[in-house]
Amino acid sequence: MRRFMLGLAATVTLLVLTLSFKTTASGHGTRLNPPSAHASAKPRQTGAAASSGTRAITGPTSSTPFGPVQVRITVSGSHITDIQALQTPSDASYSRQVAAYAVPILRHEALTAQSAQIDAVSGATWTSQGYADSLQGAIDRAGI
Repeated sequence: MRRFMLGLAATVTLLVLTLSFKTTASGHGTRLNPPSAHASAKPRQTGAAASSGTRAITGPTSSTPFGPVQVRITVSGSHITDIQALQTPSDASYSRQVAAYAVPILRHEALTAQSAQIDAVSGATWTSQGYADSLQGAIDRAGI
């Protein structure tokens, strides 16, 4: 009887913890780069630099335990119009599967946010972090 009560108490505790777990609004995972007070006050380019047309900027290669991640952004004025993953983890079949699942989600999140402050994809934490790092580098190089 005592074992039963301990098992029941453990089950109820785990159930309560599981149901009280909060994820971000998108439901994909945790925020990689929490917004800071100065992030929203980022100045936008104006004048000739902002209207210089469409250009492609490649971000730095970000090393992860499962392989490199690198992105290229396409910028029109100060707006990110496209993001391409040039390198994703591919050291094993599972890494390729994770990247194939995560990269489209990360791309959508980044295009929506117009920044590297995106949610990590659950199960693809390292890929998500590498993607955000390379994306931030490309954004910095673009000056937007």
